Amino acid sequence: MDHPLIQQLLKGDVKALARAISWIENEHEGYEHLLRGLKADNGSNVVGITGPPGAGKSTLADAIIGEWVAAGKKVAVLCVDPSSPFNLGALLGDRIRMSEWYTHPNVFIRSLATRGSVGGLSPKIIEITDVIRSAGFDQIIVETVGVGQSEIEIAGLADKTLVVMVPESGDEIQTMKAGLMEIADIFVINKSDRPDADLFQKNLRLIMSASSQAPAQEVPIIKTVATEKRGIGELMAAIENSLEHDINSDRHLTLLTEKAWQLLVQKKMKGVNKNQLKQLIRLEYKKQNFNLYSLMEKF
Repeated sequence: MDHPLIQQLLKGDVKALARAISWIENEHEGYEHLLRGLKADNGSNVVGITGPPGAGKSTLADAIIGEWVAAGKKVAVLCVDPSSPFNLGALLGDRIRMSEWYTHPNVFIRSLATRGSVGGLSPKIIEITDVIRSAGFDQIIVETVGVGQSEIEIAGLADKTLVVMVPESGDEIQTMKAGLMEIADIFVINKSDRPDADLFQKNLRLIMSASSQAPAQEVPIIKTVATEKRGIGELMAAIENSLEHDINSDRHLTLLTEKAWQLLVQKKMKGVNKNQLKQLIRLEYKKQNFNLYSLMEKF
């Protein structure tokens, strides 16, 4: 029997969607039954936006929303924020940049807390994204907190990933991990009205060409000034082109495999409490011949 929220979700009921996300995020009793009742993928696209703090990710997302809404698309946005250290709730400082869309009938925006997740994403982001897919949205944006290189896990969630940087990131790309190169479907140099934007674009292209992890297909590098909507048309064309080229590729199965892997890891780790583990180690450490590997075999 379907979960009572399923039919409401299929009708695009926003209140039901908000309730379902809260159920999943807080692991409310019955949330797994809800997930098992979700329908097959309706073809909506998930675009991830990631990059270092201050790169203008929220402003860029705002401009992209505007383009899709103007094209008659229904858009959902998941903004993953750093957690408050006291209550694990989201700190919503950046969301004011998207304030004009909060009451728009074709836009749904939800902030999620990382809740201590080191990868820059909410622990339940995969499940929440699938719930939004079932609610009939055409495009889904996932904007991640900029936490350095570990936001790479968004590659397992998004159909396309935008890595947003600024011209001042020149020193940063010299030490950029190969993984960030691999996940970028499109590089965006935002705030490109600043000095050295052209030089940064050239150096980024050279570094990508020299990298042993460089993809077979050249990754677009788009310059934008999101606050002035400059370069947004070129960026939207690059996104659409990139999505079209994936229709007959193996990437979708690879993404599903990565999602399944993340879900299995979550399930296996569900009973592991770090504080309890610390207390156990505290007790065992006092014993003679303490061996961490032997202790781990008990789990």
